[in-house]
Amino acid sequence: MLLDEFNRADRSDAVAALRPCVDVTRWCETIVDRRPYATVDDLVGTAAEAADPFTGEEIESALAHHPRIGERADGDSREATMSRSEQTGVDPADGEIQQALREGNRRYEEQFGRVFLIRAAGRSAHEILSILQDRLQNDAVAEERVVAGQLREIALLRLKGTVTA
Repeated sequence: MLLDEFNRADRSDAVAALRPCVDVTRWCETIVDRRPYATVDDLVGTAAEAADPFTGEEIESALAHHPRIGERADGDSREATMSRSEQTGVDPADGEIQQALREGNRRYEEQFGRVFLIRAAGRSAHEILSILQDRLQNDAVAEERVVAGQLREIALLRLKGTVTA
């Protein structure tokens, strides 16, 4: 969607356009309610402020839609398409890495009670696995901050691909 279209869109349509970036109502509504934006950078700046920080409840809500690392999102929604694109560095043909990611995901979910979240775009499966293993050393408080930061990165990256100049 072009920035001009986003600025002129009906409120509900503009909010709907943002939901695939991250399905957090407060974040979407804050961005939409501050329109119009002169530049995409202005839009992204507002989005960054609105995401700082995401609350624990917002994080859990957003993660309810998030596939595990190494698993491909099903469907043809914009969110599923974005997720598949972001995980292109995770090659499903590499069985050893896939098994290690499955095991890491299982351990992470047991330890933290939620799906492992990472900005996967631009990262290899080996890099993601290494980060996952490192994050298993975090305590719950430290990991909450990391997850909030990763969700923010994902939201802003997706936003930049959703609304363009």
